[in-house]
Amino acid sequence: MKRYTFLTVILSLIGYPLLALSKIKNSVDRINKGFKISAGEGRKYGHLTLKGVNQNVLDVKISGSDTNGDLAIFEQTSLSKGRGTPLHVHPSQDEIFYVIEGSYLFKVGEDKYHLTAGDSIFLPRQVPHAWTQAADKGKMLVILQPAGKLENFFVNVAGLDHEPSAAEIASEFSKNEMQVVGPPLKLE
Repeated sequence: MKRYTFLTVILSLIGYPLLALSKIKNSVDRINKGFKISAGEGRKYGHLTLKGVNQNVLDVKISGSDTNGDLAIFEQTSLSKGRGTPLHVHPSQDEIFYVIEGSYLFKVGEDKYHLTAGDSIFLPRQVPHAWTQAADKGKMLVILQPAGKLENFFVNVAGLDHEPSAAEIASEFSKNEMQVVGPPLKLE
């Protein structure tokens, strides 16, 4: 019994400080100062020109690295009428889209929604979803909580020196914690 008491005391003397240090580390990794991102600019990477899924331009407004992975916000300028994402799943992230201009068709589970400027849509984690640009030009805010690896996906596909195949896109989805489960959504 004395050995148990000794180990309990030692673990509490070591464990509590380590727990406190881990909480301090998490707050250090997070930016503790406000910042502004001007209109038409990205906080990181400049303008990312996407390849494969569509030819849209993406600006990282709030990076997952700004929030210790808690949140990410992107602004997407859509230049590819009739193109969008394949049907896919985020196992651990919820997404919110807010349409600034243009119009889009979304599929969430079995339901379809037509969104125009001012509309928002919530896409829960683990539910298959896709979207397609319906107007000649559009713009959306894309919000992920937690941030996950979507930002990494955008950086990787923008950095390709070629137009990727559907198999390459599916592989890139998989590397970044998403799973393609069906074809892109077609305009009706």
